Amino acid sequence: MLQYPAFDPVAFSIGPLQVHWYGIMYLVGFFSAAALARFRATKAGSSWTVREVDDFVFYCVLGVMLGGRLGWLLFYGRDALAADPDAWYKVWQGGMSFHGGLVGVILALMLFAHRHQRPIADVLDFAAPLPAIGLAAGRLGNFINGELWGKPTTLPWGFAVPQPDGAVQVLHATQLYEALFEGVFLFAIVWWFSSTPRMRWTVSGLFLVSYATFRIAVEFLRVPDSQLGYLAGGWLTMGQLLSIPMLVAGIELLLVARRRSEVSGNWRAMGQPTAVR
Repeated sequence: MLQYPAFDPVAFSIGPLQVHWYGIMYLVGFFSAAALARFRATKAGSSWTVREVDDFVFYCVLGVMLGGRLGWLLFYGRDALAADPDAWYKVWQGGMSFHGGLVGVILALMLFAHRHQRPIADVLDFAAPLPAIGLAAGRLGNFINGELWGKPTTLPWGFAVPQPDGAVQVLHATQLYEALFEGVFLFAIVWWFSSTPRMRWTVSGLFLVSYATFRIAVEFLRVPDSQLGYLAGGWLTMGQLLSIPMLVAGIELLLVARRRSEVSGNWRAMGQPTAVR
């Protein structure tokens, strides 16, 4: 059994301004995604330019912030919004939905693809390996905030967590499980797979299938949000419900990629000149 440390969710203060660890984790996610995108754009054979990447990152950030917050309010936070109408912008208190952020990023990148005359399949395949480090950082932020715990456990790596009534429960640290599987493992799988030319939609399909599989599995150990509870059968959570369409869509994209066998446009054809960077 491990003792849960009493983390202060505020990393530091500058006068009246409080900087929360959760916000810092989002910055880690944005900067890591930008660095990885730039690295991939400068790799030999890439059809992307650094200038494109800078614009691409702006669209991604916009999609994550708007989609993530709106998704949380829609799927999880309607009671919080009713209790506090200002809750919609208080992201430092937590409350960002991965699934909402995913929809926001897809919509933002559709606009990016149109403006830059790139197939949406190539843009999404380029984006797919980038968010995993940010996902891991976000789950560490959940752990620091002491939220999204799992069910009670007798396993030696469970954390002893004080409860509001003064009791202590040993719980699964599902935030750390998600950081490992939806972050570290997901990044390793998709980054490796996308490091060489692949068929269009395969990288996006692999990302969706991998994330959905990890999320659905961990949700069996995670306690559902108190305002929602289990949605059906005493086991189905909102996270699982939202991940099932991701799993189906990912499988379908892999099948489409296999049928069409179109080489990704994220890599230049042999002999094609290098783009100006």
